[in-house]
Amino acid sequence: MANLIEPTEIAGASVYGVPQTSYSVDGVSGQDYIAALTAASFKQSVAIEQAVKGYAEVVRQRERKVEDLGNVTAALNAAYSTLKVKDQESDDKTDYLSELYKAYQTAVFKYGISMSYDKVDGTTMRMTRRQVMNAQNSVQYALDTEDNNLKQDMVSLQSLVSKRDNAFSTASKLVKKAGNAASGTISNMGG
Repeated sequence: MANLIEPTEIAGASVYGVPQTSYSVDGVSGQDYIAALTAASFKQSVAIEQAVKGYAEVVRQRERKVEDLGNVTAALNAAYSTLKVKDQESDDKTDYLSELYKAYQTAVFKYGISMSYDKVDGTTMRMTRRQVMNAQNSVQYALDTEDNNLKQDMVSLQSLVSKRDNAFSTASKLVKKAGNAASGTISNMGG
């Protein structure tokens, strides 16, 4: 693999005895020092930007999962509210609910959370009190875990964004300083 920047001494070219150099930057020859500095400075910034994009996608997926698990929790709570209040038994049955069926599909088949049910009737489902309570615990645990992971990933994303911004700022300052130095050298030589 070739280096990003390759210096090449210009044959017979010198200023006050100092040999002059041209650069090959990312395979393009005949570039000056500012082009070389720009390429090197912005390469790190672009690499960090790529990492930011990847982390942002991870955060979006975690947010989607937290939202889905929140909907599953809401469906389980709605099912629980259909249970009788008096003489509570662990084998009391909820009403048949389409929301419960959808929640089951999401929890079990999309996220692999273990849940059991009493009976399915078409696209509706019912559960016993015990099954609802066990499912609530399982989903809440998964939700808490995912929420913690989301918070950690958001902190990492924020750190990467800050590093990216600092890298672009530093690169911009370096290029500006190199441009000012070149302008100063030219004006000093001119007169």
